[in-house]
Amino acid sequence: MSSTTHYRACNLCEAICGLEIRVDDGRIVSIRGDADDPLSRGHICPKAVALQDVHTDADRLKRPLRRAAGGWQEIGWDEAFDEAAGRLKAVRAEHGRDAVALYLGNPNVHNYGSLLYGPPFVKALRPGRRYSATSVDQLPHQLVAYFMFGHQLLLPIPDLDRTHFFLVLGGNPVVSNGSLMTAPDVKKRMKAVRERGGKVVVVDPRHTETARLADRHYFIRPGRDALLLAALVHTVLDEELSLRLPAFAHGLDAVRRAVAGFAPEAVAAAVGIAADEIRGLAREFCAAPSAVCYGRMGISVQEFGSLCQWLVNVLNLVTGNFDRPGGAMFTKPAVDTLRFIGRGGYGRWHSLVRGLSEAGGELPVATMAEDMLADDPRRTRALVTAAGNPVLSTPNGRQLDRALAGLDFMLSIDFYVNETTRHAHLILPPTAALEHDHYDLAFHLLAIRNTARYSPPLFDPEPGTRHDWQILQELAARLADGGPGKRLRAAAAHWVGKRLGPAGTLDLLLRRGPYGAGFRPFGSGLNLRRLRAAPHGVDLGGLEPCMPERLFTRDQRIALAPEPLVRDVQRLGRSLAETRTDDAGRGFVLISRRQVRSNNSWMHNYPRLMRGKDRCTLLVHPDDAERLGLAEGGRAVVTSRIGSVEAPVELTADIMPGVVSLPHGWGHHRSGVRMETAAARPGVSVNDLTDHERIDALSGNAALSGVPVEVRAVEPAEPAAWEKAAVPSQA
Repeated sequence: MSSTTHYRACNLCEAICGLEIRVDDGRIVSIRGDADDPLSRGHICPKAVALQDVHTDADRLKRPLRRAAGGWQEIGWDEAFDEAAGRLKAVRAEHGRDAVALYLGNPNVHNYGSLLYGPPFVKALRPGRRYSATSVDQLPHQLVAYFMFGHQLLLPIPDLDRTHFFLVLGGNPVVSNGSLMTAPDVKKRMKAVRERGGKVVVVDPRHTETARLADRHYFIRPGRDALLLAALVHTVLDEELSLRLPAFAHGLDAVRRAVAGFAPEAVAAAVGIAADEIRGLAREFCAAPSAVCYGRMGISVQEFGSLCQWLVNVLNLVTGNFDRPGGAMFTKPAVDTLRFIGRGGYGRWHSLVRGLSEAGGELPVATMAEDMLADDPRRTRALVTAAGNPVLSTPNGRQLDRALAGLDFMLSIDFYVNETTRHAHLILPPTAALEHDHYDLAFHLLAIRNTARYSPPLFDPEPGTRHDWQILQELAARLADGGPGKRLRAAAAHWVGKRLGPAGTLDLLLRRGPYGAGFRPFGSGLNLRRLRAAPHGVDLGGLEPCMPERLFTRDQRIALAPEPLVRDVQRLGRSLAETRTDDAGRGFVLISRRQVRSNNSWMHNYPRLMRGKDRCTLLVHPDDAERLGLAEGGRAVVTSRIGSVEAPVELTADIMPGVVSLPHGWGHHRSGVRMETAAARPGVSVNDLTDHERIDALSGNAALSGVPVEVRAVEPAEPAAWEKAAVPSQA
């Protein structure tokens, strides 16, 4: 028996934990945390152990599929590439480039081949409308970074390993291992904050896994975080608690005027936190030797998401906790992707139906379905999806489900027939993670410590399969048009890209990076050869002050009060004026939640992650349950403006009264989905309740949190529809 040990970084979430994988005779026998990884230090979560299930999953596609009247048909790669390019070109020629759209799912940022070869493909495709998971997630972070720091990906990262006061709003980093804060094993890192005399405070409508380990937790009414943050900034400025604004920031007077009407006493009833508690929290934050405010998903996906992320930055800035150890800092990654990615933009074009602004080159995904269904000659008629399942991950999934069914042509790059790709005319499946090499271009940019790690492939790909980058490159070559000169340049770029491959390109980027060897073959700096020789990765040190040189603004100063954000404060003020002090009669609001065993919808297909009790449950406070006649394990119907779902009830005092919660990513009950494990326990999709018309007005980000809903008991209790009938397979 031959046995080998392989070291690599996990690619399933942002934590990029180091793994030690033992293989006997070509079969994985164990996956453990790599104790020598300088960032994760041996930490591992259940998702990483399921990497072997992804590799061996019988439902995973490996050959191109064409949808036909009788079901799916396997076809050859060249035939698939030619048909895809030909049909996309035909739609573009007949209806113009606005008729072609592109949607990119978040697994693309976990695949450096996709990141490197995606831009040439997009350039060749020339989609008139481009969407991604960004606008159901972190778009407010990016837009605020563009306005304040001059680059959409210059994102401040909490220096968690050195801070003395960690304030968390709308995040659950114990479960997510960070999220826009790559920080494996947050549980140990939070413990270390307390061991050095610091504190952790969590503000969330749910007493989360993170809140259970914190020094203090505050319930807050969903969607009201911007009011709390404005009150914290107001208190700091009004009481002059810690005005240590960096010299390279400007706009303090405008901030002071903007938050003038948000004293703690003015917002306390609306947010559900007493005024003296708000003032005390601001004073504690300022009194700590170092402090950092971290706001994540829960405050991004609400109607004031951009204001929330702006005020998080402002709080860190005005208290002197910016660009210094223990505060909010910027990374120095081995591949400085900011130098190769566009700085961003805003309002350069707009969506068809509602006229919502572009941000960072993309339109809000909340507009994707309506721009397909529009009675307008400029509507979307063809769509390319890559590694995404927007029917489950974007608001009003049922509407998108209907819209996809009416497209003239749809191409999906994906290795599953899922709730979205079942509508595709062609599916081009890439290899899985263990069959290609890996380097985290995105998440080293977001990490709480500067490290670098290259992972060679663990298994050879099966004959006749293609990697993501090869699929993108072949499509780009066939989509290229224009005169002879343009086609010649495209052919030359295709040849160079094929010769280099992702690894060759990575070597060039490492050499040009801040630790690089340059282009000298025997230079002393970092290159791919040196990374290959360090299977556990290399430690490049902690975060370091880098302002103002790191800024991308024209004057190399931080814009503390960008005009679009300051103007949007008026909308926040109107919402405060309209808020009733007594919310008891307002019914319920819905929030989502993340679970450690699922990150994307396709992870529900793995038995290792689906073991145990049903986790797609509706969390309800016991007092609310008693009033509604709900019991543990019973069923409830939840109804929003756009639809209803039925879910099992889980009673818990960890949820705020008047708030209910469903997890993200479930809902595998639609006909034709090829996911055997998920079919046994499909759950319901929270995005069959979220409303595509509820957005953050500034960024266009979907407001998935705080959705008004009605809740009632199911009488009499009976099996749900998906429990009464097997899910048919189309493949």
